[in-house]
Amino acid sequence: MRVGVLALQGGVAEHLSMLERAGARGIPIRNASQLAEVEGLILPGGESTAIGRLLHRSGLAEAIIQRARGGMPVWGTCAGMILLAREIAGEEVRHLGLMDIRVRRNAYGGQLESFIAHRVVPEVAQAPLPLVFIRAPYIEAMGPGVRPLLDLEGKTVAARQEHLLATAFHPELTDRVEFHRYFVQMVSAQE
Repeated sequence: MRVGVLALQGGVAEHLSMLERAGARGIPIRNASQLAEVEGLILPGGESTAIGRLLHRSGLAEAIIQRARGGMPVWGTCAGMILLAREIAGEEVRHLGLMDIRVRRNAYGGQLESFIAHRVVPEVAQAPLPLVFIRAPYIEAMGPGVRPLLDLEGKTVAARQEHLLATAFHPELTDRVEFHRYFVQMVSAQE
């Protein structure tokens, strides 16, 4: 199984490594022709505004939107969650607008307020997972087709809408592969 990782900016190498551990072949995606070669796509953390601009300049935005609307699983982590969102609170801009969520950027503060929480995510793992939050967003509102996977202190930080997955944290920065296995299973189920 071939799963792409958007390779314009952000935590690409870490996701590629975790995909290999999860039993999939990770492919860096830099253009629309490479996107055609994969069955699923991860939008990594990084700087959402910069990644969004690069997506549109490269022509990848429209290609991702078309593939996702056709059923390709897409997982956004941190900045990737912002890219997936239908709406960004307090902003006019929208990047891909695929997932029926409204997110708040940098909701937990700046770089110095980064933290790690440990929580059980029942649909993903029965043991607590380390959740790395770095300038993380959270989900303020969800449409009826979105279901929360994890709330942290009353704020939704992981959710799924059919073949779309969003996490405010960075599973790729831990040694635990459960979230990547969960996404690989999502991709496998779409084949």
